[in-house]
Amino acid sequence: MSDPYMPLTSVRSGTGFEAAKGVHGLTVQIANVYFIQLPSEPRSFVLIDAGMPQSADMIVSEAKQRFGDDFQLRAIILTHGHFDHIGAIEGILEHWDVPVYVHSREMPYVTGKEDYPPARPDSKSGLVAKLSPLFPRHSIDISTHVQTLPEDGSVPFLDEWMWIATPGHTPGHISLFREDGRVLVAGDAVITVEQEKMADVLIQKQELHGPPAYFTPDTEMAAESIQKLAGLEPEALLTGHGIPMNGKNFRSDLIELANRLASL
Repeated sequence: MSDPYMPLTSVRSGTGFEAAKGVHGLTVQIANVYFIQLPSEPRSFVLIDAGMPQSADMIVSEAKQRFGDDFQLRAIILTHGHFDHIGAIEGILEHWDVPVYVHSREMPYVTGKEDYPPARPDSKSGLVAKLSPLFPRHSIDISTHVQTLPEDGSVPFLDEWMWIATPGHTPGHISLFREDGRVLVAGDAVITVEQEKMADVLIQKQELHGPPAYFTPDTEMAAESIQKLAGLEPEALLTGHGIPMNGKNFRSDLIELANRLASL
């Protein structure tokens, strides 16, 4: 059963945007989902993440409005299984019967076998952090649809893309990268809003941050993951939370962020 609607939202909720060539984004309350176009099939897409609880209608409506009634979804790839990235997946799978791919270490959380650890409300100041013990952290069970990502780093249906293990926020967190345009879909490995602060979330104040601290049990590993992403020298940061950043090489910014996170 899906989690109930959660009133956490931002001024950008419901806003669709062109995030990069062949990548369309949609803000779902406080989180972003991305539709990546298949180069060989212009009407076919892969969905990255599945938004907040009770948002399936918003995501389906955006797809049809933006791409037309002949829109075809080929697969869903989850950067990780937190509630704000899988909230609408059951509703989406009712509409489109497609495979779902996750890292092997994320499987227990999407097959009903293991819950995420408790939130850490004192990890950082801010109202969202204080409210975090109220957020869902239980597993879901989509065993009939979910598969593990290929071990070679390839991305099903998306030949131009590769996936990168970026643990720390969760054990099986992944990001995706495309050389063309140096586009990084970071999930929550890197975000562009201080997610712990309600005012910043509401107005989507654009700043580069590490993953939400209240749901990040391994800060040291999260910092190592950011260092790994810095090595890719991305020029477009498409994040799970916050307005995407683009137009420069973000290597030095990510290294600085990783160092700052490692020193906490």
